[in-house]
Amino acid sequence: MKLKEALAKGKFVVTSEIQSPIDENPLEIVDSLKLIRGRVDGVSVTEIEIEGIVGDTIKTCDILKQNRFEAIYQTTTRQKNRLQLQKDLLGAHNAGVENLLVFTEDYRITGDSLQEMMFFHVDSGKLSSVLDHLRQGQTVDGKVLETNAEFVIGAGVESAWGKNVPELEMKEMEEMTNIGTGYFLTTPVFDLDRFEKFLKQAQTFGVPVIAEVLILRTAGMGQFLNRHLKSGLVPDWVIKKLSGAPDKQKASIELFADIVKGLKDLCHGIHVISIGGEEKLRHYFDAAKLK
Repeated sequence: MKLKEALAKGKFVVTSEIQSPIDENPLEIVDSLKLIRGRVDGVSVTEIEIEGIVGDTIKTCDILKQNRFEAIYQTTTRQKNRLQLQKDLLGAHNAGVENLLVFTEDYRITGDSLQEMMFFHVDSGKLSSVLDHLRQGQTVDGKVLETNAEFVIGAGVESAWGKNVPELEMKEMEEMTNIGTGYFLTTPVFDLDRFEKFLKQAQTFGVPVIAEVLILRTAGMGQFLNRHLKSGLVPDWVIKKLSGAPDKQKASIELFADIVKGLKDLCHGIHVISIGGEEKLRHYFDAAKLK
């Protein structure tokens, strides 16, 4: 089933993600997902650049499609002008990719100021301009394309604010809704009560919300993310649970299953971030009763 169809039918959607590899064969990464084939509605491929070397995201999407996965092309808008963004989207379209997931930049800005807090913010004006042209079968400079390009669009939103969603984010969500966003993807969810308060604000737009669920295998992993990614991202109670557990994998799976169980009654799906360890995802899926 296509992601678009799953969303339209109101199915509880399950997606995951992998990184486009720099120094290894993309097929090896895709092979690690075969144990959950048929249990995910889509797999997004994140762009990665290390010391000027960029992973081939579109090639990885193509390999996913060849291996019967619904590919989601994940891209960013902050450091791309309209021509660069158009080039990437046309490349994805020509590879047969029908799904697009957008952020301003990937992973992502931290901080407490108004400018920094919007680390999932999407430059909707730039994106809308490019998408409008591609839908009409032309480039931003007026050249005619062989086919029109249409995507199911997912847009990142910050959900950690609970009911106190900043006006700037509400305006951004409204703008993304107006350009045809098919779903919002949130920041990682641990606090279900706070997330439910956010959903009461987000449901204003009538767009499905998919919650990001981050698989933590150790307390050290949570501490690292808090230190280097975003302070307070992983709650203390989660770190303490993993730190005090005699069986780390069992505790990790239980944590995942409990969060997913709560989310099934709240939102339209989950996006699983495994940070490696894709070959063990089936154990997490089994515990959470995901297909």
